[in-house]
Amino acid sequence: MDIRLTLIELCEAFNAHDLDRIMTFFSDDCVLEMPRGNEPWGSRFEGKRNVREALATRFEGLPDVHYGNEQHFVDAAAETGISKWMLTGTTLDGTKKEVQGCDFYTFRNGKVLRKDSYWKIVE
Repeated sequence: MDIRLTLIELCEAFNAHDLDRIMTFFSDDCVLEMPRGNEPWGSRFEGKRNVREALATRFEGLPDVHYGNEQHFVDAAAETGISKWMLTGTTLDGTKKEVQGCDFYTFRNGKVLRKDSYWKIVE
């Protein structure tokens, strides 16, 4: 498996807002951790259906969301990768967003087992 190529293709799928394509990269027992939430890890979604629903909210809340200036880092021996990006988009109320962040990915058998997202807090 070429983890770097997978990270590039994942980023392309996110920028195309293609949720069906995005989910082809995830394992059935995947976990997604988002930055916002009431727990130290933010909010956690487990299983492909719940992860899909959580990711769909990103496209609903930021219909023009885009991940630019992306960089990808890989530790093939550990089956992990990091994608760093600049998220831009406009909320439904017209507020422009621009924030730097990254995703930590863990893979198993060529599929995303875990996606752990972080981004800067803009004040």
